[in-house]
Amino acid sequence: MQRCFWCTDDPLYIHYHDHEWGVPQRDAQALFELLLLEGFQAGLSWITVLKKRERYREVLWGFDAQRIAAMTADDEARLLADPGIIRNKLKVRAARQNAQAWLKLEDPATWLWSFVGGAPKINHFAERSDVPAITPEAEAMSKALKKSGFTFVGPTICYAFMQATGMVMDHTTDCFRYPPLAKG
Repeated sequence: MQRCFWCTDDPLYIHYHDHEWGVPQRDAQALFELLLLEGFQAGLSWITVLKKRERYREVLWGFDAQRIAAMTADDEARLLADPGIIRNKLKVRAARQNAQAWLKLEDPATWLWSFVGGAPKINHFAERSDVPAITPEAEAMSKALKKSGFTFVGPTICYAFMQATGMVMDHTTDCFRYPPLAKG
């Protein structure tokens, strides 16, 4: 079965590619989780984050924005000592800051989806080199998130988030998941 160029033979990656990546996600809780995970991924490979995802769910209270927003210095120290997550002080602090900013948004799911006009943007890329790392929509999302108090939300992170959440569909045309809505 042909998959996108980035998907390795790791079973975790295959499952993510086949069942989650590019599937339109409108649940605010799931969007928040993926936004934080994309921030933790900055500078690393996505498989690194996927392998740590369950531990993140445990130590970040199921990505409960209220609890993350209220983290204390002791909570941060606990996280920075946990070998099951990416122990980067700036990224741990960003999780708290981003949770605080998230809670100020009136309707985060609708607002985030507004950057693609409320519906998935379907791309038709045939080659790896065709898939962009940044788009004008991702730049606009990044700018708006930063203005709202978020961090670790540069345009590359925002585009990866848009891909992950199905705001944009970038399965390449040779991938069995393309076209996006024909296969569940």
